[in-house]
Order: sequence, then C-alpha cells, then structure tokens
Amino acid sequence: MVVNYQHPIQCIRYVERQTAGFRNLFVASAGSKIYTYAAETGKQLAIWPEAANAADSTVVSVAPSSEGDEPSAKKRKVSPVPEQIAKGGQSETSTTWSTIPILAVSSDGNYVVAVTGEDKCLRVFELEEGGNLKQLSERHMPKRPSAIALVEDDKTILCGDKFGDVYSLPLIDTGKSSIAPKVHGKIKPNQPAATTLTVHSKRNLASLEQQLRHYGQKEKTAEEKSTSAFELHLILGHVSMLTDLAYVSIPLDATSGRKRSYILTADRDEHIRVSRGPPQAHIIENYCLGHTSFVSSLCIPEWAPKYLVSGGADDHLIVWRWKEGRLVHKAPLVEEGTDSEVIVRRIWALSLTKPANSQENANVILVALDGSSKLLCFTLESDGSLKAQNSIQASGNVLDLTVPTESSSIVVSIDTVRESGSTQEWRTAAPSPSTLVEAFRLKPASDGLDWEPTSDAITAQINSEGTSEISADLEEKHKKELNDSLYSLGNLRKKNFGDDD
Repeated sequence: MVVNYQHPIQCIRYVERQTAGFRNLFVASAGSKIYTYAAETGKQLAIWPEAANAADSTVVSVAPSSEGDEPSAKKRKVSPVPEQIAKGGQSETSTTWSTIPILAVSSDGNYVVAVTGEDKCLRVFELEEGGNLKQLSERHMPKRPSAIALVEDDKTILCGDKFGDVYSLPLIDTGKSSIAPKVHGKIKPNQPAATTLTVHSKRNLASLEQQLRHYGQKEKTAEEKSTSAFELHLILGHVSMLTDLAYVSIPLDATSGRKRSYILTADRDEHIRVSRGPPQAHIIENYCLGHTSFVSSLCIPEWAPKYLVSGGADDHLIVWRWKEGRLVHKAPLVEEGTDSEVIVRRIWALSLTKPANSQENANVILVALDGSSKLLCFTLESDGSLKAQNSIQASGNVLDLTVPTESSSIVVSIDTVRESGSTQEWRTAAPSPSTLVEAFRLKPASDGLDWEPTSDAITAQINSEGTSEISADLEEKHKKELNDSLYSLGNLRKKNFGDDD
C-alpha cells in the first residue's frame, strides 16, 4: 500500500486564552487549511474551511494575480490542484488558494488573522470557546500581503505587501469603504477614435463594437478600483518589495509614562527603514543600512526593545541600535571559509524558563535558515552582541516554531516531505506517521545553553491527527508548485549578470 505524504505545518501559534473557562490552543496552517488543537492534549478540535460538497470542488474562483490589474474574479472550471490529485481528482474543500503563509493571533487569544496566498485575502477569525474558527471578515488587499502585525492593543492590523506598501486597517471590519490611494503612472484606457460615422464595413463595425465594449469594461474596472469596499489606509511605502515589518512602542522618557510607536520595515533592496507609528508614519526617523543582500526577517526582543536583530541572504545576522540607526554587532551564520549561500527564514526572540532555576529566564535568539534542519541558537548579551550556543537538530527542515507560556520547551514544525537540507528534493517514501511537529527543551549545561528533544503525548497526538494528504505519485510540475509555495525566499535573491551587462 502506497503511503501518501502529509502537508507540513507552515505556521504554528500557541494561543493563551484570557477568557475564563476557555482552553489554550495551538493554531496551525498546513496547505490550504487552518487547524486548531487543544494545548493540553494535542487533540484536533476544528478545521477551516469545513468540508465542501465534493460535486462542486472543481469550480473555484479565479483569483487575480499578485500584480493585480486584471478584471474581477470569475468562476470557471480548472484542472485539479495538487490537493485534489491527492484525493483522486476531488478535494474536500473548494478554495481559491493553496497555502496560508501568514498567521497572527491577538494577545487576548480571541482572534486569528490569516493571509490566504493566491487570492491576496486577509481573513479575520474569532476563536470560539471550543476551538472552532468563525470567519468574521475577508478583505482582498490591493497586492499580495507579505507581512502583518497586530498593533494598538490588537485593534489595528498593519499589512505590508509585495508592492512595498504598508496599510492600516481595523481588526474588526467597520463596514466603511475607503477611497483607494492614487497610483501614479497608471494610464487611463484610451477610447477608440473611430465612430459608427467613420466605419462602414460589417467587419470594421464588429471590430469597433468589440473595442467599445472592452473600453467600457476597463472604465468600469477603474471606477471599482477607485474605492475600497472596506476601511483601508495607506500609511507608508517602499520603492522595493516589502519583506518584513515590526512594530514597537517605547517610553518617550522615564517620568511621563508617554510612549511613541515605531514601524520598522525591510525590503528587497537591503534597506531597513525606521518610521514613526500611525498617524505619523510618513515621518522617517532613520535607516539601518549595512546589509548587502535582501532582508527577510526583523526581530525586536521584548526584553531588550532598544535592539533589532535582522537577517536575510547575507551570511550573518546584524544587531542594531535601531533608533539611532547604528550597527552594533555582526554574528556569522556559517563557518569561516564556507561559501555556501544561506537565507534566514525567520528570527525569534524567546524568554524561556531555565530548568535548573525556575526563577531565572533564558533569553535566546533562535534562527531558522531556509531549507535547513538546524535551528541556530544565540544569546543576546548586555552589550548587544550575539553569543553562539549549541544549535537544535530537527528531523527535517524547520518551518516555524511556537512557545507555550512559561515553558522551557519549544514546539517546532517540520517539513517531512522534502529531504533535510533541500528545498526541492522529495523523500523517496512518505514517513508513517509523519512528524509534523517536534518538541525541544533546555537542559542543564555546565557552560552556555544546550537542548534536548522531548517525547510528549501532546506532539504525538498532533502528529497522529495528520493534515491533508499529498499524493505519493504527484507529477513533477505539481511538486515544483508546492516547493515554490513553501520555499519562495530564494526568488528574492538578485541575479548577478557580471560587470559588463
């Protein structure tokens, strides 16, 4: 019997509920679905979207491309996508997206914000008492979102996109419409110069009629795009693709208690910009310049908000005093003399309980590299330098991680479809059962920090629940589509054509 692969968990979040009687959860995205699990047992509680009528599963909405100047979406029949192939041509759900690359959770644990890939849609869910996901809104953004953050006591979503813009919109949709920002350089469609008075032949009249119809459709589309169906405010923009954003609020002084917020944004052109938070986001405080390739991840530790740790396609991390735009330290990601290319997938700043002394926390910086099964570990020293610690070795490429509250353990999501260390090569056989998540914890060490894997019932239950299947006999072109959807950072690297070009 051929064993099918399981969609790996692309994003995972621990949700601590603030409402009395509500259980804590894990929320995860895998393929085109979102899953919720009970944090104390690992039992699967809900799946979104719910199963649709199989007879309608091949009729989907055609989402506009990420560059978006196309006519509005329409329904048509399409070839089965990889998830449908895994089910023999029919999928359990009918969706216009194949991935959910971004998840964010409100601090009170009541709301989840998700970005669905191909349809450029930002969706807000209410997490109900039993762990069910109730969709409150779906808002199609002008361009495909690349990073989001919940700010201002979770009342506002900041959304950065592939076009380099950052928008502000309310977490709970107000139902108000907004005037879309004017985009410079757009050419108004030309009205045909010919008329029925100057065209006489049957063929030319038919051609003119078609041109006039096409012009009318373009005019209508332009009018529709002049307003947004929901409240949306453009607050800042880059001239290059935006790759990540971070939001921080710090005291103005030691006595008044007043705070000032800042938005830090990174782009494909190696820039990190420090802007004031809304409503003064148009004010640029400074830039953090020092990367030589694109920046993919920004991280401001809660316990040391004066520092920023950034990484991307350079072979090192950089620590900044971001408010001053000053470079403090560079920490290598590869051994000296190694010329292998690396890309930082994500950086996390965690405060974990030390096992030997429960009253003291270990403040660590963890770094996942794209297509690597190793989690790099550093401690952020008081002078802003990063000190390398023992790394964590997972069983497959690290995709994401989360930390249960007041814990010395981390839960890591693993890619068990592809070979460790590769973003393209699939394993010869699907593991059974698939290891979707693994847990690691700090262990006592005489010098520095060390980690050990843990085998607990929670991760075992999550792994046994599984996700949606990927056919073991998937065609190569569909494998490549799945590879590209999970490992897309390499496409941001600029091609060097030589000095003569």
